[in-house]
Amino acid sequence: MRKQEKMLLISQQKIAPDIYELVLKGDLVGTMLQAGQFVNIKTGDSGLILRRPISICNIDYEKSELTLIYRATGAGTKVLSEKKSGEYVDILGPLGTGFELSKVEADKTVVLVGGGIGVPPMYEAAKRLSACGNKVIAILGFASREDVFYEEKFKELADVYVATMDGSYGFKGNVVQLIQAEDFDFDWILGCGPHVMLSSLATEYRGSKNGFLSFEERMACGIGACYACICEMADGSRTRVCKEGPVYDMSEVKV
Repeated sequence: MRKQEKMLLISQQKIAPDIYELVLKGDLVGTMLQAGQFVNIKTGDSGLILRRPISICNIDYEKSELTLIYRATGAGTKVLSEKKSGEYVDILGPLGTGFELSKVEADKTVVLVGGGIGVPPMYEAAKRLSACGNKVIAILGFASREDVFYEEKFKELADVYVATMDGSYGFKGNVVQLIQAEDFDFDWILGCGPHVMLSSLATEYRGSKNGFLSFEERMACGIGACYACICEMADGSRTRVCKEGPVYDMSEVKV
């Protein structure tokens, strides 16, 4: 059930160009049950009417804290990046449907693929899968070396491989090319990132692997009322990314 709360800002730091890690504390954390869900943030009071959807990176139930990682490029997120410890941030959430990790058997090998700002929600998924005894392989894709973040964090939970498009760090190329080059033996694949990345994953692995894809779409209301974030399904039906998504079974979505 979604709720609204003004959460206490514990810390905020820049971890890559235009990329910020934000830690918030509040009772809302106890309602966040799935990896892959998101929250809608009110970034300011003057002229910034629409909330900004940001995926949940890490949930710490003991501390009642959640970690969000976002890219500050628009007016709203730039305002958010200027907030300091001790301030309060208006949060609506949790929203959307996350990864159904209960479907993944405990002894399976799972490849997690994150592209750019699609990396953060894969961290909570990695935490949960690792805790259940799965072998986790994390594939993190970025434009270049300076854009890489959370590599060391993922190494605590998974075997980690990094791809950069310019080859300045790790594998030169995209995440699908890296997976093919390494020839991993795996059972499940989960991905979050740009549409072209998700399309490539679906084209390559639909029908041969089980998987979930998490879509990054522009949203207005974030609660399924405005139908601004439509996703077409394989059967021709249309769903709302903010409500029925952002996570879909790879076999059911058209990409």
